[in-house]
Amino acid sequence: MQCGHAAELAWQPAYTLWYLFHWRRSSSWFGATKEEELIAEEEEELTPEEKRKLERKLKKERKKKERQLMREAGIPIKKVEPKKPSGSERALAYLTSWSKNPKEWKFQKTRQTWLLLHMYDKEKVPDKYFPILLDYLQGLQGNARDKTVQKAEAFMKEFDGSDGEDPDLLGKCERIRQVLQLLS
Repeated sequence: MQCGHAAELAWQPAYTLWYLFHWRRSSSWFGATKEEELIAEEEEELTPEEKRKLERKLKKERKKKERQLMREAGIPIKKVEPKKPSGSERALAYLTSWSKNPKEWKFQKTRQTWLLLHMYDKEKVPDKYFPILLDYLQGLQGNARDKTVQKAEAFMKEFDGSDGEDPDLLGKCERIRQVLQLLS
């Protein structure tokens, strides 16, 4: 049996196991001792977990050979990784889900924390989402509500002493004022 033939049929689980035990592991075809034959027979009686591990190992070896053949042929190998949504995108999707599908919406502490940390930044929470965020903040309870009010008050005190000519600063102050009005 040729190795190339086995690699072509290795995707079939039954053949994979046969190939693995009889051609690669068992040396009985090459004049193995009785002890080696007994060990090979014991290996054939594998649990489903062991079979799964062996199949994964063979799949990994097969992919490695494919990559090697592609390299030899001069074909570039590119890994395509799916783009993961950013924290901002996830938080805004969470907020949108809360407003549009309240029955399917599920609380996520990390998303709420992100929104509370970045709600004053117009770049991270655009103006079109801020009214939805204010509605969301109405339902804020407990320690999260208390800390949000404390931070907003601290920001207001900080900005009261600063020069009020910067438009970004004015926008941030307006957002802080709205949050304080809502939660106080």
